[in-house]
Amino acid sequence: MPCKELFTGRAGDLESRLREIREAKGWSQGELARKLGVSRQTINAVETDKYDPSLPLALRMSKLFGMPVCDIFIDHWQPQEDAE
Repeated sequence: MPCKELFTGRAGDLESRLREIREAKGWSQGELARKLGVSRQTINAVETDKYDPSLPLALRMSKLFGMPVCDIFIDHWQPQEDAE
């Protein structure tokens, strides 16, 4: 799936792998939040799919983890076919 399609959907269309990736690094939510310059509550909301991250935040996560954004977040959005 192309990364450029990642942020075209509505909130809830993304599945976050953030918790899995963070835990593999051995970081707490608080540690990750400090590294990214956000609150621990923001990290929790992204991990529990209550909040889709902004593009700048997703890009920071990508740089921090050394992986493409589309490996951190899975987009389930599908285009609807036009009814004619």
